[in-house]
Amino acid sequence: MQAKEIIDALKETSKVSKEDIVTLLNIEAEEDLSYLFQAAQDVRRRHFGNKVFLYGFVYFSTYCRNNCSFCFFRRDNNDTIRYRKNREEVMDIAKGLADSGVHVIDLTLGEDPELHKENFSSMLELVRDIHREIDRPVMISPGVISDELIEAFAKENVEFYALYQETYNRELFQKLRLHQDYDVRMHAKQKARACGMRVEEGLMTGLGETVEDLADSLLSMEQQDFSQIRVMTFVPQNGTPMDGYEPQNHDMELKIIALMRLLNHNVLIPASLDVEGIAGLESRINAGCNVVTSIIPPTAGLAGVAQSTMDVDEGFRTVKGVTPRLEKLGMRAATMAEYREWLAENK
Repeated sequence: MQAKEIIDALKETSKVSKEDIVTLLNIEAEEDLSYLFQAAQDVRRRHFGNKVFLYGFVYFSTYCRNNCSFCFFRRDNNDTIRYRKNREEVMDIAKGLADSGVHVIDLTLGEDPELHKENFSSMLELVRDIHREIDRPVMISPGVISDELIEAFAKENVEFYALYQETYNRELFQKLRLHQDYDVRMHAKQKARACGMRVEEGLMTGLGETVEDLADSLLSMEQQDFSQIRVMTFVPQNGTPMDGYEPQNHDMELKIIALMRLLNHNVLIPASLDVEGIAGLESRINAGCNVVTSIIPPTAGLAGVAQSTMDVDEGFRTVKGVTPRLEKLGMRAATMAEYREWLAENK
């Protein structure tokens, strides 16, 4: 099939072959790209109208026991900004984010060895306090944790467990996540879903993968019960084994976003502010995203992930910074009631 025929089929059925996905990942003609992005917008509008959900980001520990070759916060990186936020700091940041209008508090951290030692008791307490005192849904991004801890977070009614595979190519995974187990990571997601939590999966592009790798990843993700999926372009990080990689432009990321939308009509797909900052929001929304994530309050001493400081203290990565950009695109921030309605309908 030609590109437009494949796109038309995806709009209706979400079912095409790997070869069809490869065809769409390879398209370069402006006419075909415009058709792809418009189709993704049409599908998003059919399921979500013009609503966009906003996620507040609290990176409260930048310590990590892992040595991922791509990550700024890898254990052996001496260039990394290290900190642990205490309970009072996290609660103040989370309350400010909620007051500003975010729908979710995303508690993100490296696989902090100190938290593992204490069996995550302080993080469990944080989740409990956010639900009780701030009344916002919580996403946790603690890396791989035990089945017992997954069950404990589920009992605290954590809405989302975020854990990214980055790639479904096992050989590439081993180069990226050194000395980590591909199947253990997948199991944690499956366990979280079985316990009633929604799961966010993520890919990264620009790491040396092929379009065939990307097609395999997209089709594998479509077959699983993920409520939120994302992709980010790799940004080379100082002090890591991959800091010499040639940065990739964001064209492939945008095509992947559109294909994620066409393959998974009713999922949440974030436009991350952590790659290009506020300047990259429009292109990602126009590719089919319906979430804005990595909203970070200025002067809170928080680091981003891919871009640790970009647009943060300038106030661009805030609800006030994002909302006018959405309105120019004919989109709007959803109400809290609308987000809770989506959660209730997508358990």
